[in-house]
Amino acid sequence: MPSFFKQIVVFAVVSASCLPLRAQSSLQQILQPAKPASNSAPAPADPFGRGTPYGTVFGFLQAAQSGDYSIAAQYLQMSAARRQSEGDQMAMKLKLVMDVAFAGSLKHVSTLPEGTPQEDIPLDHQRIGTMSSGDIEANLDLVRVTDPSAGKIWLISSDTLAKIPELYDQVKARRVETKLPQWLVKHQLAGMPLWQWLALLLAIPVAAAAGWLFLLVLQIPLRWWARHRGQPGIANWRSVSGPGWLLTATVAHRILAGYLGMPLLPRHYYVQLVTVALIIGANWILWQFVRWFLRRVRNRAFAHGHGGTGSLILLGERIIKAVVFMMALFFILGSLGFNMSTALAGLGIVGLAIGFGAQKSIENLFGGVFVLGDEVIRVGDTCRFGDRTGTVEDIGLRSTRVRTDNRTLLAIPNGTVATINVENFSRRDKIFFQTNLALRYETSPDQMRYLLANARRLLYSHPKIEAASVHVRLTDFRVSAFNVEVSAYVLTQDDNEFGAVREDLLLRFIDLINESGTAFALPSQTLYLGRDSGLEKEKTETATKEVTEWRDGKQLPFPDFTNDQISAFRGSLEYPPPDSAQRNPKPGTGGGG
Repeated sequence: MPSFFKQIVVFAVVSASCLPLRAQSSLQQILQPAKPASNSAPAPADPFGRGTPYGTVFGFLQAAQSGDYSIAAQYLQMSAARRQSEGDQMAMKLKLVMDVAFAGSLKHVSTLPEGTPQEDIPLDHQRIGTMSSGDIEANLDLVRVTDPSAGKIWLISSDTLAKIPELYDQVKARRVETKLPQWLVKHQLAGMPLWQWLALLLAIPVAAAAGWLFLLVLQIPLRWWARHRGQPGIANWRSVSGPGWLLTATVAHRILAGYLGMPLLPRHYYVQLVTVALIIGANWILWQFVRWFLRRVRNRAFAHGHGGTGSLILLGERIIKAVVFMMALFFILGSLGFNMSTALAGLGIVGLAIGFGAQKSIENLFGGVFVLGDEVIRVGDTCRFGDRTGTVEDIGLRSTRVRTDNRTLLAIPNGTVATINVENFSRRDKIFFQTNLALRYETSPDQMRYLLANARRLLYSHPKIEAASVHVRLTDFRVSAFNVEVSAYVLTQDDNEFGAVREDLLLRFIDLINESGTAFALPSQTLYLGRDSGLEKEKTETATKEVTEWRDGKQLPFPDFTNDQISAFRGSLEYPPPDSAQRNPKPGTGGGG
């Protein structure tokens, strides 16, 4: 309920601001386009602003609304003598007829000095609308005449004025003001009687309640449909209930205001502001539906593993939000009478200037689109950008934000991300293991063969090692050691598990080197003063004997084991080792490592 009352207050402010003020006349004058420059002598300026149909219509209404009928009579096509004797009375009657009986829209009145061409209307005439009451109807026409002191001006035509007395009698007989207290009729504010102000204010809570009741009734079928489909549709409904309430309440208030017979000029301003409220409500609803649809598509893309598509939709959501806002702004400016063709042309020029001045920003924008479209990275991936490594937290319009290993937030322009080498660790299906074993030069060839064969067997037997990628070779004679290169792929994507497997392999290699009777080489020099070979004789003989047996049995595993032997080795090694805590968890520990 507090939010509902808050919405009522907002609607009241909007509706109250819709009512015309005299200050708005200056806004309408600003909206009139400047007269084009001419090489000829400037035309005499009309002090009453009758150089355009717009100036004549609004000038007459503003003068008549302020009660200055002698000025208002200057906008009528009458002779000087008749204007002197009947002008004030005719202006008063015309104002009343226009307020009550005019049908049309003032926002289409031409602002050009020569007027806007109209079908079946002479070029020196402009038809603004029609006025009807009972069985009497008249066109509100303007005619362009030449004034000796002001040049070419527009006046309300004499043909229109000829029918005003009859229309005035019809309008006066039908007016509801004859049945109201005179103090409510005589006193005016901004050209409108007090009773109409009070009626407009009373219409606000009525319209608000009508809009709320309409939405409440509309929820009944929506709730049934959501329950029938098993979808949380009511949550989506709440997201549009605010703008929906604004839209329906504004329409209800506009319908109620139509029965008041507001004066033409205040009614024109009121309709403009109501149109603005309707545009805001409609675009608000449009944005809520677009956001709901895009989020649904994005969640579905993430669910199917299309992270790049989901992130691209997130970027598109922000762009569409800006487009919807700009569209609403253009509609609002158009409803207020701005020349949108001129505004669009100016916007194009501004766009070119911004394009030249913001090349880097545009580059970053398209860079973000390309990165997301190619699905090189996505939110949550761990990547290396140049010499920096971190987890992608967000891909925005301008930059990609990365949480580094030091927990700092790194912002990289999208244009840079699209051009540099990016290494994505989250996309790997296995992790490469590689190490080098440096053995002492006292190692005999048979010891080396023993070590190489059992190192390969060790890797083939390990359940976490890809057998096809095993590589164990004597590769080099270094300054103080034989170099044995060992590499293979570990079948995991998790860094912690890879670290555990790598640790296990290194420990097994230490045991294997000790079993072969040799040792790791150290960057040192050995000075022998005796006949000691420096190696363990018994282990050396054991390793040599086993290699001799391989040779005698034609089973020497060089250059490698046979495929059948590799298949037999596969998975025969226990991992984790038998004495590992993970294989023998203590009661109550859960076996975690």
